[in-house]
Amino acid sequence: MAKLGVSIKIDVTKIDKSRLFKGEKGTYLDLTTFIDTDNPGQYGDHGFISQSVSKQEKEAGIQTPILGNSKVFYSDLNGGHQAVQNQMQQPPQMAPQQQAPQMAPQQQPQDSFDDDVPF
Repeated sequence: MAKLGVSIKIDVTKIDKSRLFKGEKGTYLDLTTFIDTDNPGQYGDHGFISQSVSKQEKEAGIQTPILGNSKVFYSDLNGGHQAVQNQMQQPPQMAPQQQAPQMAPQQQPQDSFDDDVPF
């Protein structure tokens, strides 16, 4: 079985509170997300989050507002999602640092400080 790590960010002020329901252990909200790792959005997100609708509501064309976005940050899937996996698991690359050109031993400058300096 594949594992995905998904970060979810929602604007709670957009929640339709009439869709909250009491469950055995608390108050719940059904959410839906569609994730497309092949086509990230403008801000690097991979999908949107909205409140779920029933089959009857869907057939009637009822849509709920987009509450936020989802972003895949980890995947162990093989195959077509390998690029996403590598992108998410690899640490950011550091730009190579330029090194000062090395001088040949005979060209290296001699220390010009006094030998009797106390440190």
